[in-house]
Amino acid sequence: MNLYHKKQRWKIALLGIAILLVGVSLWFSFNIVSKVQDREVHRIEQWADAVERKSELVKLTNNAFAELSSALEKLKERDRQKVEMWSMAIEEINKPLQDYSFVVKILRENNAIPIIITDLNEDIVSSHNIGNIDSIIDNNIQAEFAEMDNSSKDSIFKKVKNDSLKSYIDFWRKAHPPLEIDLYYGEKQKVFYFDSIYFKTQKLIALEFSRDSLISSFTDELVANEYLVPVLFIDSDSRDVLATNIPEYDSTNATSLVQRLKENGDSILVELDGQSTGVIYYEHSEEVTQMKLFPIVQFVIIGLFILIAYIAFSTFRKAEQDQVWAGMAKETAHQLGTPISSLMAWNQLLESKGVDESITVEINKDIDRLNTVTNRFSKIGSQAVLESSDIVKIIQNASDYLKTRISNKIELEFISSKDSIMIPANSSLIEWVIENITKNAVDSMEGRGRIEIRIEQKEDEVFIDIEDNGKGVPAGKLKSVFQPGFTTKKRGWGLGLSLVKRIIEEFHKGKVYVLQSEVGKGTTFRIQLPV
Repeated sequence: MNLYHKKQRWKIALLGIAILLVGVSLWFSFNIVSKVQDREVHRIEQWADAVERKSELVKLTNNAFAELSSALEKLKERDRQKVEMWSMAIEEINKPLQDYSFVVKILRENNAIPIIITDLNEDIVSSHNIGNIDSIIDNNIQAEFAEMDNSSKDSIFKKVKNDSLKSYIDFWRKAHPPLEIDLYYGEKQKVFYFDSIYFKTQKLIALEFSRDSLISSFTDELVANEYLVPVLFIDSDSRDVLATNIPEYDSTNATSLVQRLKENGDSILVELDGQSTGVIYYEHSEEVTQMKLFPIVQFVIIGLFILIAYIAFSTFRKAEQDQVWAGMAKETAHQLGTPISSLMAWNQLLESKGVDESITVEINKDIDRLNTVTNRFSKIGSQAVLESSDIVKIIQNASDYLKTRISNKIELEFISSKDSIMIPANSSLIEWVIENITKNAVDSMEGRGRIEIRIEQKEDEVFIDIEDNGKGVPAGKLKSVFQPGFTTKKRGWGLGLSLVKRIIEEFHKGKVYVLQSEVGKGTTFRIQLPV
C-alpha cells in the first residue's frame, strides 16, 4: 500500500486538468484579442487607403492648379499688353493723324478689360468696361431717394460713382501699377486696370484653398479620429512627420517613437504621389494590450487565491491529523501500560520459580524496550524535553540492541571519532530515529549485507551517517522518501522516515537527508544535529 504514490498520481491528474482548462481559457482569450487586433489593423489599412486616394486627389489638383496658373499668367500678360496698346492708342488719337482707323480699332477691341482713367492727382476722368455700375447706382438712388428732384439725384449719382471708382482704384493698384499716358500738349493721365479674368483668378484661389485643405486634412482627420490606434505618418525619404495622433510627440522624439512603434506594432507603406512614399507606423491600442494581460492577471489572482486557500486548508488538515495521530499514540501508550505491567509480574514469577536466568534477563530487556516504545508514543503531540546527553552512548545503545534482533547475516558496525559528544537531545527519540533508519536499511538488503553507523563532530555540529549496501533509492524518488505514505515495501504505512524528519528537524532543530544513493549499491542517510 503506497498512499504517497496514489496521492502523487491524483495531484498529477488534477494538475493536468488544471493546465488543460487554463490552456483552453487562454486560447479563447487570445483568440478574441487576435480578432480585435485584426479589426484594428483593418481599420488602419482602410485609413491608409483613404490617405493614398486623397494623396492621388491632391496630386491631380496640383497638376490642374499648375496648368491653370500657367494659363492665367499668360492671360494676365496678354491683358497688360492690351492695356498698354490701348493707352498708346489714346495718346495717338489726340495727335493729328491722316488715318485714325487703326487707333479706333484698338480702342473698340478693348471691351473686356476694366479701365479707369484719372489725372495725375487721381481724380476720375473716365471709365471703360466697368459693367453695369451706372444702372446699379441709378436703381439704388431711384429706390432710396424717389421724392428728390433730378438735379439732386444727378449730384448723388456722380458722387457715388466717383467714390465707387476710387475704391476700385485702391483695390486694383495692389494687383497692377497704373500706366501713365502722355496726351497732346503735355497733359498726362493715369490708366488703372484690372484683369479681365478676375472671376477665373477667384476660381484659382478657391482651387488652391481646396488643395491646401486636402493636404491639411491628413493631420486634421488623424488627430480628430479618436477611434484610430496610435499612428505616426512620416515621409519615407525625408523622415519628416506628416501626421500623428500620439499626444507625447514633439519634434525631438520622432526617432524614439518610430523605434517604439516598430517594436510594438507594424507599418504600412503608402504611395503619396508618383515620386514619394510615406510610411504609417502603428501600435495596437492600450485596450488590446490590457486584454492580452487580463487573462494572465486573472489566472495569477485566481492562482494566488487557490494557493492561499490550499495552504490554509492544508494547515488546518495537518493540525487535525496531528491531533488525531497524537491522540491515537497516547491512547496506544495507555493501552500498552496494562499488559506491560502484567508481563513484569509474570517475569518476576518465573524468576521465583527458578527458570533459567538468561531467559528472564532477555524478557526484562524486551519489557524495558516496550516501556521505551510506550514512552515514545506518549510523547507524540507534546513538546519534547531536550537534555544534555552523550550522543555517542545513545547511538551505541541503539546499535547494541539492534544487533541481537536482526539477522546474523547482516553486519552492523558503529564507528565514532570521539568517545563522548554532549549535545541537547532526547535520548528516547534519537534511538527511535536510529532504529527506523537502520530497519529500513535491513529491509532494503533482503537479509544479507552491511550497515555502518558513523558519528563525528565538526565545529558546532554533529554528523551521523548511516550507510548500507542495499538496493538504493532511484534519483526520481529521493525527494519523496520523507513524505508520509512513501514506502518501497508491499506492506507498511510509510510513516517511519516521516517521523524521523519530524523528530530531527522539529524537535532537535537539525537536518536529515539522503547524502548519496545509487541503485544496486546502497544508500547513505545523514543526520546533522547542533552541539
